[in-house]
Amino acid sequence: MTGLAAIPGRAQPKTETLQAGYPDLIGEIRTVAARHEDTLLDIARINGLGFVETVTANKGVDPWLPGKGTVITLPTAHVLPAGPRKGILLNLIDQRIYFFPGEGAPIQTYAIGTGQEAWDTPVGNTRITRKKQNPTWYVPKSIRDEQPELPAVVRPGPNNPLGRHAMYLGWHAYLIHGTNNPWGVGRRVSHGCIRMYPEGIEKLFPQVPVGTPVTVVSQEAKTGWRDGQLYLEVHPNPKQNLELEETGKLTPAPVSELAYRIAQAAGKDVRRVDWERVKSAAFERSGFPIPILKSDKKDVEAATQKN
Repeated sequence: MTGLAAIPGRAQPKTETLQAGYPDLIGEIRTVAARHEDTLLDIARINGLGFVETVTANKGVDPWLPGKGTVITLPTAHVLPAGPRKGILLNLIDQRIYFFPGEGAPIQTYAIGTGQEAWDTPVGNTRITRKKQNPTWYVPKSIRDEQPELPAVVRPGPNNPLGRHAMYLGWHAYLIHGTNNPWGVGRRVSHGCIRMYPEGIEKLFPQVPVGTPVTVVSQEAKTGWRDGQLYLEVHPNPKQNLELEETGKLTPAPVSELAYRIAQAAGKDVRRVDWERVKSAAFERSGFPIPILKSDKKDVEAATQKN
């Protein structure tokens, strides 16, 4: 696993557990035309996307003034992270929650905001231990030391950073919550907690019972199958994420053990892997699912003979 380190003493995510019955890849890539008044922040929120993932998908577009008629690509297709297909599976790198309602209901996914570089959100396995509407925020001492102007307690209301809904994790002082600053979703700006758009957590909150398992992973590269094709999805690492937000560009960086992981995912079809396409996906880190298998010559010949 690459990315953020686990907190010592906490169980690591059991990423090998992949229950059957769910697809590897959900959604489809879409596009919209920007309006004169749009920013990428607006477009991201309207479509349930995070800010940086929208910037990543539209490198070279001015995030604050994309321009009327500019075609904006919406990264609304997602390869699921490796991990249990149960409860909540949260990937810090693509800054998304994947919720598995069970009983054949479709997977739901929501954009999130995660911890700043100095306030890393942990990885591992935990549970929802309690839920609260209109929560009170008891400001941790570590935050008050950094921002002494903050009160010790913030009551429910429009100035509460927890928003109107909070789901508390088994890890002390970590929770999934709404926000009074929705523009922080899809960015690494929290103090380690996981923030959601108000409309996102309002939908998720009533569906998640206390005791729901939560697995937090940190995966730059994800692979999955659909319709006989293997897809690779690569996201910016935490350092590149901050770089993209500040400059709109990223410095290339290798993905650890990517060739090995591709070979493991491809299995008997490894001979069909288009390694140039893999290299390009790792370089671009667009956050799109990219098909990486070449057409099987035998399949093409068989289709030709049938026609």
